[in-house]
Amino acid sequence: MQSDIARDILALGVRPGGVLLVHSSFKALGPRAGGPAAMIAGLREALGPEGTLLMPALSYAAVTPEHPVFDVRNTPSCVGIIPETFRRTPGVRRSLHPTHSVCALGPRAEDLLAEHESDTTPCGPGSPFHKLPTVRGQILMLGCGLAPNTSMHAVEEVVIPPYLFGAPLQYSLVLVDGTTRDKVYSTHGFAGWVQCYDRIGELLGAPDLRAGPVLQARGHLLEASSLWECALETLRGDPLAFVERARALEG
Repeated sequence: MQSDIARDILALGVRPGGVLLVHSSFKALGPRAGGPAAMIAGLREALGPEGTLLMPALSYAAVTPEHPVFDVRNTPSCVGIIPETFRRTPGVRRSLHPTHSVCALGPRAEDLLAEHESDTTPCGPGSPFHKLPTVRGQILMLGCGLAPNTSMHAVEEVVIPPYLFGAPLQYSLVLVDGTTRDKVYSTHGFAGWVQCYDRIGELLGAPDLRAGPVLQARGHLLEASSLWECALETLRGDPLAFVERARALEG
């Protein structure tokens, strides 16, 4: 099964030896996927030993204004079983951010993760999301469509559209060595707005955006640099290009 997964994502255009950020829906892959560990093994097989695999380890469900505590070793991810399994995989490293951490494994993991702790926003210039285009990275959306693309937040943080930031919040961060640090972060707001990041699919075409089957799911592969170029230009022309008022969609 691992080899089937590797075959499908290589056919989609994933580069062996490259840097790949993966968002995923395990259920969409179907019963042939095996377990989440097999899915991760297939991704690693496709990338090879010189490749670096990243997955978001977002923790906003557990780290809240009522419980603003993040333990980089133990706080679970809330974005699916594949990234949570990846987080627990031996050798995987995790960036230090209370709600928008990223896990990585491979030769470039440390370089991509280390500066995230310097940010005071979720997806700032030190984050892996921001660094991805500088290392010719790719973004693979596995069975989840184009909407849950955290890299779009990093683009938004450059433009700072009016809906983006909410109130600042002080978090307690438990580090790898068990020591604790308090830090104030600007949080993402979006009050009254709904994210519509799948609109990027109307703006990007091949080879910057490719789509195809991965087992029983539909995968989308984006070139991070092209995503950034297109999304930045679009947002600078219209800061509301990738959101809608919540009441407009409800009506």
